Amino acid sequence: MKLGLLLLATTLPIAAFAQNSSTTVNSSTEYPNTFSSGSANVQPFDNKARRFRDWSISVGGGPAFMVHSDLKSIRKDNIKWGYNAYVSIDKQISHTFGLSIIYTRGETKQTGQLAGAAGQAAGVATATTQVDQLALLGDINFSNLLRRVDNHSPYRWAFHGYMGIGLQGYRTSLHDNDKNKWGNKTAPTFIDVPMGIGSVYYQGGLGLKYNVSKLIDIEARTMYFISGDDEFDGGGLAYNNYNLINPRKSDNSWAVTLGASFKLGKHESHLAWHDPLQEAYYRTSVLENASTDLVVCEKGDADNDGVCDDWDRQLDTPAGARVDGAGVALDMDLDGIIDLYDKCVTVPGPVENNGCPVK
Repeated sequence: MKLGLLLLATTLPIAAFAQNSSTTVNSSTEYPNTFSSGSANVQPFDNKARRFRDWSISVGGGPAFMVHSDLKSIRKDNIKWGYNAYVSIDKQISHTFGLSIIYTRGETKQTGQLAGAAGQAAGVATATTQVDQLALLGDINFSNLLRRVDNHSPYRWAFHGYMGIGLQGYRTSLHDNDKNKWGNKTAPTFIDVPMGIGSVYYQGGLGLKYNVSKLIDIEARTMYFISGDDEFDGGGLAYNNYNLINPRKSDNSWAVTLGASFKLGKHESHLAWHDPLQEAYYRTSVLENASTDLVVCEKGDADNDGVCDDWDRQLDTPAGARVDGAGVALDMDLDGIIDLYDKCVTVPGPVENNGCPVK
């Protein structure tokens, strides 16, 4: 029973949408249709047929830190604050999955100290990393994915998960009291890695999004960046003393951002805030809970011919006359005299002879 109602609930909107289309097909070669030989009103499956917004532009920013690395931004006695900012073009593929092209720019500041005499001589080293990143980012809407299908209430909060891969370019500088010493002065160590195929990085994270209106969403997001590079924290060239503080070969950073998404298009809702399956179950529930009382002959049967006046085409049928399905008195021989008064119901004749032929 429920399966039948579900199929009915999902099929009826499609049928109604096709019937309401303003596109009229005049040739059997254009959008051919088995049931109508290509002459029905149908809707081409193109951008105009979309029911939801599915494009948006997102921007955001917040603090950033170098965390799993040789030189770190967060230490017990000190926190070095950096920044992270992003802009992205987002395409919602389905109600649970989307893709974004995202550009990120940021800067982190971190410190570290070598062990032993070398550390005493150099003191606490300070490094800076400036980074530009371009990535393809996947977006999973966990709220739509895990949403109960019997939940019919609208919702404004959504929990998202992100995973992406991209290319990065970065510039680092390292300052201490001993590196590149020349007399009483020291010069910083610089590294410049251009963005290219050899600088692949990965990112992943979580976000909590709020639907402010049909045009704007706001989102708090936390992202973790895997650089895949031991020089990313500014510790100098590979196998430099500072890059040996931690055996990890990838210096990774972390960012917390607050952003906004601007939903593009003219439709009332965005696909990310719509669950088609939930809508189908809601329509099924409406059908299940609808009144099952069948009202017949709402207008009665004034002539008592057995056909309700709602669809009776002859409301004054003579008593005793047999009628067809439309409530019209039968005239089998089509001579203009109903069978009730026709003495020869199978042979036509004039009224003057009671419907019988004149001999």
